[in-house]
Amino acid sequence: MKIYQNAAEAAQILKRGKFDDAAKAAAVKEIVERVRNIGDQALFEYCEKFDNTSLTKWTVSVSEEEFADAYRETDEAFLASLRKAIRNVLEYHSRAPMKEDIRTKGGRTTGYAVRAVERAGIYVPGGTAPLSSSVLMGILPARAAGVEHIYMCTPAKDGKVNPAVLVAAKECGAEKVFKIGGAQAIAALAYGTESVPKVDVIAGPGNIFVTLAKKEVYGQVGIDMLAGPSEILIIADGKQNVKFVAADVLSQAEHDKLSRAIVLTDDKDFAKRLSVEVERQLSVLERKEIAAASTENGGGIILVKDLGEACELANEIAPEHLEIAAENSEEFLPKIRNAGAVFLGSWTPEPVGDYFAGPDHTLPTGGTARFFEVLNQDIFLRKMSVIRYTKKAIEEDGEDIIRLAESEKLGAHANAIRVRLEEER
Repeated sequence: MKIYQNAAEAAQILKRGKFDDAAKAAAVKEIVERVRNIGDQALFEYCEKFDNTSLTKWTVSVSEEEFADAYRETDEAFLASLRKAIRNVLEYHSRAPMKEDIRTKGGRTTGYAVRAVERAGIYVPGGTAPLSSSVLMGILPARAAGVEHIYMCTPAKDGKVNPAVLVAAKECGAEKVFKIGGAQAIAALAYGTESVPKVDVIAGPGNIFVTLAKKEVYGQVGIDMLAGPSEILIIADGKQNVKFVAADVLSQAEHDKLSRAIVLTDDKDFAKRLSVEVERQLSVLERKEIAAASTENGGGIILVKDLGEACELANEIAPEHLEIAAENSEEFLPKIRNAGAVFLGSWTPEPVGDYFAGPDHTLPTGGTARFFEVLNQDIFLRKMSVIRYTKKAIEEDGEDIIRLAESEKLGAHANAIRVRLEEER
């Protein structure tokens, strides 16, 4: 793993791609429009083309027989661990729910009511690994919010969905699971087809085609975020166990060849030892080809003068995952403004958050942590304003409202107030 003497020298690995691939965007637009206009016919054609899966309106959703088969293929120990994770994640997302706040003072009632969306569509990638954890992280926040209908889409490969993914969907309470993926799945959820219901919010990660499709349909439905390749940034002091930090680097590098794994440290000797250890661990990884491409093209160790500078640089980078592997790591948390999730201390590797602790692992990437937030129950909730005036209140405020409306040349607005004032005179 390469060592950079400062952030300027590492500028190339700090640059991230944007969702501006014109060719892919055009292809996605065509897919979305065809599914929107033709429905199931286009949807099934794309599933055949991209996933080698032949579907009909009778087979597009997972049957109870298929769920039963998935349970038979699932290891009991895995199922026990999965259920523990579900409890943790659901309990976490059920904390501190958004509450209604309606107050009355002087005849003026104002506030907001909170309502869950009626239908949520959860996308779970097929990709290079079965991501049963993404099932939990998509469905359970929607459940915690009180969404009545939760539908899940995930691509079938040669007609089959991974058993662990199906078991996770059943355990989490998905109403239906559809064997569809890619941009065509996002289009189906956004507009509805003969077989797939239209939803109000789409959430969950995916590849560039899924992300571009979410961007295309935004406004027709709500979305959680536009997520790109996974990334981790680790702030490490020289007192850390080099094996731990190297393992954490590779925990994200193995996701995808486009993943990013960067370490910031103020200790040159630690940086050298870490570089060697990353290569040692990399050599024995099952997914070493993927992780090697990631660490070579989007990874590196950057030297900083101190951990304060590391925090400043972290805020500029706004990483998806930020580990602060340092003594008294909590002292650095107030310095962090921009990150999808923060992992504190030497004993909190990123996979704790991926699978088990409770907080969601669907996080903003590519620097979008400056304005997007982690997937949570609020994504599936809406605030509705509530206003009520008494007769006395409108009499007291009426002239001010008329004056403001007339300043904007909106006479009918002013008149809606004036007729009420004149009624009493």
